[in-house]
Amino acid sequence: MVSRTLRRATVSAAALVTLTAAPAHAATHERDTTDTADSRAVALPAPDMAGLRAVLRTLTTQGAPGAIARVDDHGTVRTAAAGIDDRTTHRAIDNADRFRIGSVTKSFSAVVLLQLVDAHKLDLDASVDRYLPGLLPDKRITVRHLLSHRSGLYDYTNAMFANSVSGFEAVRDKVFTYRQLVRLSLQHPRTNAPGAAYSYSNTNFVVAGMLIEKLTGHSVGTEYRNRVIKPLKLRDTFYVHPGTKIPGRHAHGYLTQDRAGAQPVDATDQTVSWAQSAGALISTTHDLNTFFSALLSGRLTSTSALAQMQRWTPVNSTTRYGLGLRRRDLSCGVSVYGHTGAVQGFYTYSFTSKDGHRSLTALANTSNNGTVLNTMAGALESAFCGKRTRTLQGSPLTGGGSYVTERHVGYEDIAPGIARD
Repeated sequence: MVSRTLRRATVSAAALVTLTAAPAHAATHERDTTDTADSRAVALPAPDMAGLRAVLRTLTTQGAPGAIARVDDHGTVRTAAAGIDDRTTHRAIDNADRFRIGSVTKSFSAVVLLQLVDAHKLDLDASVDRYLPGLLPDKRITVRHLLSHRSGLYDYTNAMFANSVSGFEAVRDKVFTYRQLVRLSLQHPRTNAPGAAYSYSNTNFVVAGMLIEKLTGHSVGTEYRNRVIKPLKLRDTFYVHPGTKIPGRHAHGYLTQDRAGAQPVDATDQTVSWAQSAGALISTTHDLNTFFSALLSGRLTSTSALAQMQRWTPVNSTTRYGLGLRRRDLSCGVSVYGHTGAVQGFYTYSFTSKDGHRSLTALANTSNNGTVLNTMAGALESAFCGKRTRTLQGSPLTGGGSYVTERHVGYEDIAPGIARD
């Protein structure tokens, strides 16, 4: 059973959170710092593909109909898959399938804004009020605060999806404006003063989308296409909002019911208008690996802008957050860079090495499932630590001693204040 209780909790130093770095309102704050400890590329062991396949098989026993993963490593491609992408036709899931990437979209939004910083059209440390006068109640909130989740703006999805299925059904075909979503946030007290603490909030990247559109005069979809999708030749990456369909071959996504034993809901078709620039992109394992490899190797922003993205706010003992970018520190001492994503029916992990030469994207076509959420961490361990991966106390094994996680409570990028355990 997936229990769902809204929590305010303090994250301990030992806690490993798998999909979001910490629940909203809960993370302690330390001053953001430029990345120094992981400033050089580290030689990586060979990926443990047997371990990776074992992780995917385990996901299918824990409630995911299917799971896929792709490792791109210095031009060598390795893929793995388990299970099905459609519970009706039972078609096998495949790495060619497109899927909704959820909050991995935030990294695309951050890249567009950092390109605008490079073009001297945006100042990270300027008040959001300079660009969007009167939108927010506090002129101290800066662009940097938004992109690092330190604005203190309440995440409206906590209230919207306190009940996962009924909340989803209420909005799956709805079309919101950005201002409507911001107003939903402002109905609630802020979580902290600007800059005082990390508190993951989709509201931040809704405002980021508004900044993109205000500064460019174009829709976010146009800016994603012109600045990222076309230059990188991402043939399977789309922003279709407010359309509800995933074009072409795609995986179906299944939302786990809040009530144990109930059949999952096919959540594939939806506007994702509740997220937009915070989580509405569609992509594939190939395209996401290409994107993060290009980002970390310096092909999407200037060197100085990439350094700004890697000014980390510590979240817990294994996770740091930069500007629309996560750093995960693995059991073997390797750090990887990317983002995670949750949207109804889909969990995504997409990370790359410091030099961008090895990338891993994994997808499970389920959500609202804390057990699957935790197990997916093992995909990173197998891909980047190889057989050096370390099994931690209390971790379920997925075969061959593969690491999964030491924590059994997960927080999604949707409604990040709601624990799934």
